[in-house]
This record gives sequence, C-alpha cells and structure tokens, in this order.
Amino acid sequence: MCETPGNLWIVATPIGTIGDLSPRARDILDTVDLILAEDTRRARRLLSHLEVSARGRLQSLHEHNEKQKVPSLLSKLREGQSIALVSDAGTPVLSDPGYLLVRAVREEGMPVWSVPGASVFTTALAAAGLPPLPATLCGFLPPRPGPRRRRIAELDAGAWTLVILLSPHRLARELADLEEVLGGKRRATLLAELSKRYERAIPGTLEELSRGMEAEKPRGEYVLVVAPQDQSGGGDADPKAVRAEYQRRLTEGMERREALRATAQRFGIRRRNVFDLVASDREGPGGN
Repeated sequence: MCETPGNLWIVATPIGTIGDLSPRARDILDTVDLILAEDTRRARRLLSHLEVSARGRLQSLHEHNEKQKVPSLLSKLREGQSIALVSDAGTPVLSDPGYLLVRAVREEGMPVWSVPGASVFTTALAAAGLPPLPATLCGFLPPRPGPRRRRIAELDAGAWTLVILLSPHRLARELADLEEVLGGKRRATLLAELSKRYERAIPGTLEELSRGMEAEKPRGEYVLVVAPQDQSGGGDADPKAVRAEYQRRLTEGMERREALRATAQRFGIRRRNVFDLVASDREGPGGN
C-alpha cells in the first residue's frame, strides 16, 4: 500500500441543467486518475461539455459488475490513485451503484470525500409543497404488479413523506397501484423534468393524478412526493369479516380497486388496511 492512499470522490452531477454542476466538481473530474460511471456514454457527453478529457480514465461501474470490480479498484486506491464516482444524474449511490465500493473503501480506512450537488430527493421535497420531514427516499418501484403493490404497502408503514421515482413507461400503472394501496384521497405532488426547461409540478390526490393527463401521456422523468398517511381510521374491524366483504364485492363483479374502496367504506377503515388484510390472506397457508 502506498504511504498515502488515493482518494475516492463521490461527485454529484446535474439532474437536468448542466450549469448546476459546481466548479469544484469539474476540477475533481479533471484531475482524478479514474472516473467511474454507470453509463459511460452519458458521462462522456458530460465530460465533453465540461472540456474534460475522458481518454483512458472512464470506466463503467453498474449493478452487474460492481462486486467484481471492487478488489481492483481498492488496489488502485492503495497505490495512490484517485477515483471519482458519478451517477447518470444527481448524487451517486442513493439510487445508483456505488454502495459496495464506498463500504469497502471505508472498511479499509481509506479516504472518501463528498462533492455535493444536485439530488432528486431534496429537490423534489423542496418543490412539492408537502411536509418535507421526516421523509423516505423509496427509489424505483418493482416492475411487476404484485411485488410493486407489496412494496408500496411496506413503504407506508410510518408517518413520513414518501419520495418515489416513477418510470415513464409504467407511469399510469404505478400511479394506479399507489392509489389502490395508499388510498385515492392521499395528497401528493407529481413532479416532472426537475431543473429542466419544461419542469412542471402537478399537485392533487392520488386519485386525481392516476386519472390525469400526465398518466395518459407521459413526457420525461417523474418523481412523486406523497404526503404522510392519516394516522386515524385504523379501526377495530374483524379481519375475517373484512376479507369476506372484499371477496363478496369481487364476486359481484367489482374491479379490485372498487372492491377495496367499497370494503374500506363499509368498515370505516383505510383502504390500505383492507389491502394488507387481503395480501396477508393470499400469502398465508395454501396461498400463492
């Protein structure tokens, strides 16, 4: 190991407007020995705009190769080389690869430095007009409907604001699932193209957002900020009776979302409580 090991720099990049990159961030990217990026094509475009040479210094680091690359990257740091980690947009590690590398470097006692900048998490919270703290960054939701609904229910376990990254390719389906599990009256703000020219924010309820124009014609990248759940309305309804009522509604021909709503109204409880009871029943003995 070199007497003075190299530095690992965590460098935030713009989430939309390239002018948001700090001068310090540019200086670090211009001087390090190696730059790690999830998408080297996007990183190359950023470096070209900054007039920073990427020749021989740019490597990929993504979820499929991070574990394998950590040992060789640690060796470079031990030899005194400096490394910068960037994300496609925003602060690295939060919703991007890099955690395994940072953890390994910390465990070896080598230096890790932060170069702060743009973050979708804090930008969305500040612009949403909803309670900013406490809050949870939830990242992207699972692509499949079943795991996605279970994940939404898990995230809604506490009285905090949720910041969820939504895929434009699944926007309508994800908003519909959020409405189904969290309840249509839950307040939220849908933000699109943060810090870009056509940045926009659509406040409303989850019911309104799931039926709105953005859901019908998605354009750009989306972040959803959901207000904390109403802590009242838990109710003392009998779980067996709730499940039976829900099944009866389905048998009558109701769609699942309408059955959840009708059952919740029947027992005076939140729709998420009905969803949790139905989901646990499915996953019990003999369930799928």
